[in-house]
Amino acid sequence: MLSMRPTAKNGNGSMAIAIGALLCLLVSSVAADDRYKRAERAITEGDFAAAEKIYRELVERDGSNATARLGLSLALLKQRKLQEAFEQALHVVRNDPSSARAWALVGWALLGAGDFARSGEALHNAYSLNENDPLAVAGLAMLDFYENRLQSSLRGLRRAVFLAPRDPDFIFSLAQAAARSERYNEAADAYERFLRVAPRTDEDRRARIRGLIDFLRFLGAQRPLYQVSGPVTTTVPFELANNRPIIEVRVNDRTDPFRFVLDTGSGMCVISDQTAARLGIRPIARGGMARAVGGPGRFEIVYGFLNSIQIGEARIENVPTYIRRFYNDQEKIDGYIGLSVMSKYLTIVDYATREIHFKRDDQRDDEKTIEATPLRAEIPIRTTSSGFWSGQVKLEGVDKPLNFIIDTGASISVVSEELAEREEMERYAQKTRMIVYGAAGVAENVPLLLLPSIYLGAHARPNVSAVVLDMSAINETAGFEQTGIIGGNVLRHFRVYFDFRRPAVLLEPLEAKPISEAKRNAPSQER
Repeated sequence: MLSMRPTAKNGNGSMAIAIGALLCLLVSSVAADDRYKRAERAITEGDFAAAEKIYRELVERDGSNATARLGLSLALLKQRKLQEAFEQALHVVRNDPSSARAWALVGWALLGAGDFARSGEALHNAYSLNENDPLAVAGLAMLDFYENRLQSSLRGLRRAVFLAPRDPDFIFSLAQAAARSERYNEAADAYERFLRVAPRTDEDRRARIRGLIDFLRFLGAQRPLYQVSGPVTTTVPFELANNRPIIEVRVNDRTDPFRFVLDTGSGMCVISDQTAARLGIRPIARGGMARAVGGPGRFEIVYGFLNSIQIGEARIENVPTYIRRFYNDQEKIDGYIGLSVMSKYLTIVDYATREIHFKRDDQRDDEKTIEATPLRAEIPIRTTSSGFWSGQVKLEGVDKPLNFIIDTGASISVVSEELAEREEMERYAQKTRMIVYGAAGVAENVPLLLLPSIYLGAHARPNVSAVVLDMSAINETAGFEQTGIIGGNVLRHFRVYFDFRRPAVLLEPLEAKPISEAKRNAPSQER
């Protein structure tokens, strides 16, 4: 009997402890559920830093919490903290290889970093595990978008939006793909839908999109854009000024010529505000401020429209354009011919003869394409969300290939501040400092590096000068990381083929012979 009493007391005590533990567990579970809801709400409202903080606390509390890790990975991805987003999702993959969401987040992080091969593997794994995971569907569609498979990209993004109809990023990407495919009304519809569902955290971005919608509605009401006429092949001379090819162009059937840079670093044509005034071109839409490489400030986005551009005997009608101030008063430049016009041609820039050959793409024989040879190296091209052409190059001393924009309109090559810091490139620093004129203003006292070698396909260029610039403005809208720019100081040593059908850039080294005496002594075209 005596022995039973303490046993009974112990039993009651155990029951009390068990009930207390259960209550604590329930309270903890309710608190955790509340934290998940708050984190999900923060993601929806665009407060990714707050979501990151909540998910990080949950992971620190329980490192095996896959749901929290995946939430943290997504919050980091939204902030372009790609390395840690990758690591958090990879942790889940290693413990649960059947997690489609984890594979999809790994794929998105790799895609943002520009690692297309491994990104594709991860996204295909995610899709094979769950064909209805919207992140997997959208990720594969964006892979198609960057690699210029536009119809496949459109189909995938439409499906992603169907699966996740309130995800603003999927809707925004659909709008970009529709615009790239010249489906301007569909693009405008998607941007309007984006504005309805996206959090109101960036009013300047919303202003840019509202201006873009007005522009797209205008374009959707026009006759087909970029209508090409003239002979199959047109050849025009160019002046090489500050490593940039400048050609004479006639605009809107004016007889007086204008000086335009052939600029593969611009997705669309650009004219100066002075040129617009001279031509009597009024803005058709405007909205928001844009940032750009090369200047500390921002510039207003203003859209215009050209009835025609005449390059030699080649004629292009109905050409959208940007209108902005040009800051470099030392060179007389009226505008820039962008990729949107060049894409209608196989374009060959021959820096040896200082001629540009335009061959109409709609008249090309598929069997007579420009082939890569041991002498003519090919760089496959991907197109960023913002319309730049990006190819992979290698730098001496850097292990992995890097994504550089191929830019005939840049006088000098560029490496990003992030790359320069990451690879400790101060050993290449020169005493000289540079002034860089960009779309957003003038950057002074810019560091200059002398890179030992840049490898472009099978070709190498030694001792390449490159300035160090903050490329965050480009990477905010590029979709995948750009770590530099190949400028005219490199391209001028090649005969360069811009083949939009492939798409690819082919580089053929020039023969070591000087320009003819007649061309060297020819009078300047500058007015």
